[in-house]
Amino acid sequence: MTTTDPRVVHVVTDSTASLPTDLPAHVLGGVTVVPLHVLAGDEAFLEGVDLTADDVAERLERGQHLSTSQPAPAAFERAYAEAAAAGARAVVSIHLSGELSGTVHAAALAASGAPVPVRVIDSRTVGMGLGMAVLAARELAAQGHGLDAVARRALEVSDSSRAIFMVDSLDHLRRGGRLSAAAAALGTVLGVRPLLAVRDGKIEVVQKVRTRAAAVDRLVQVAVASADRRTEPRLAVHFLGDDTLARDVADRLVERTGAHVDVTPVSAVLGAHVGPGVLAVVVAGARAAAA
Repeated sequence: MTTTDPRVVHVVTDSTASLPTDLPAHVLGGVTVVPLHVLAGDEAFLEGVDLTADDVAERLERGQHLSTSQPAPAAFERAYAEAAAAGARAVVSIHLSGELSGTVHAAALAASGAPVPVRVIDSRTVGMGLGMAVLAARELAAQGHGLDAVARRALEVSDSSRAIFMVDSLDHLRRGGRLSAAAAALGTVLGVRPLLAVRDGKIEVVQKVRTRAAAVDRLVQVAVASADRRTEPRLAVHFLGDDTLARDVADRLVERTGAHVDVTPVSAVLGAHVGPGVLAVVVAGARAAAA
């Protein structure tokens, strides 16, 4: 059902949304993705344009140090102007957590001078926690809903998401300033392998597990428990490099929940911060009412 609001709403996001590459062309075509930057020495790359997640995995495996940077406000100015020129009457611009990147702030600066109204949303999450909010907003916009409804839907989905993950080493997160040195030290104490989560926009250690196999099992258990509390759960599994374990985990999640599960690499920027061996599960969807 469409509203009586006549405005056409376009959706903009950033490349950390890690959207599945096998989405139908009409879906991907309904979203503008502004790329972040990966820096390798004197070289700067636009992720998803001239550097892929596989490229990042290969460079990290060789021991190369990578850093990242947010888009300039001008990149968002162009995205908003192009959307308006194509007929958009408004834009919903949805981005990764402002606690982890200045991307959402760059978008907000650009929005102030945009030719159409722009609602900038800090998703307070990353990866497909952001991506699911983007796809839900795009679906509502395609149905003809107005700015307020599309923005509200994006917030609902991003607020509902839970992202939990494990990494082979916490050093990448520590060096990038996304995790405290004290929390990173947990990964070197008695072989403890921490499980991490995005909570209120920040990365936190939430559980400590002894082995990688136990961490994978616990990751699945947490995801299933979270999915079971939702009426229509949607799940995604992220990886960097080899996808064998990710697809095995996705199969286990489908079997346990019956839900749709996307398997998609993390974006190149996220990959630079988490390193090879990352395994993440994102769950989103409306929470079931308490009995």
